[in-house]
Amino acid sequence: MLKLKLENIKKTYKSSEVVTALKGISIGFRENELVSILGPSGCGKPTLLNIIDGLDHYDSRDLIINGLSTKKFKNSNWDAYRNHSIGFVFQSYNLIGHQTVLQNVEIAMTLSGVDAFERKRRAKHALTEVGLADHLNKKPNQLSGGQMQRVAIARALVNDPDEHFKGNIKNTPCHHGYP
Repeated sequence: MLKLKLENIKKTYKSSEVVTALKGISIGFRENELVSILGPSGCGKPTLLNIIDGLDHYDSRDLIINGLSTKKFKNSNWDAYRNHSIGFVFQSYNLIGHQTVLQNVEIAMTLSGVDAFERKRRAKHALTEVGLADHLNKKPNQLSGGQMQRVAIARALVNDPDEHFKGNIKNTPCHHGYP
């Protein structure tokens, strides 16, 4: 069974002109499958990822998650999906400058209702896994670009999401899966 399936997904943006970002994309993803999404600039890679992530909505057809259609998803359904099933690593990392590395990872669990002791334990573990155990109390401006990227990866993984997405990190093509 496919974990995630896009069935002829279409997406257009309307402003002074109509721009078709996705023209009937059909693709399926199995659990634990590593997939790369490649293509030239302007072909819709971020739009596709935003639809899979639930950050943007498709115009027609269907996105199926664990066998469940998303056609009738409400905002609360999308919020729950993103909170429990998706791990994000943003291109600009989106680290909070006045917080420590540890706090930047812990913040991912606050909306999930994880208690303070467990947040700290899981954040320390995730940071250790990405090789930053010695940098827990540093601020983002005290880290290299690669270290900031690893903080963002730890933050994306700390809630143990079903899916992990990253986009255009260090000018590489978009990928689905672990770095």
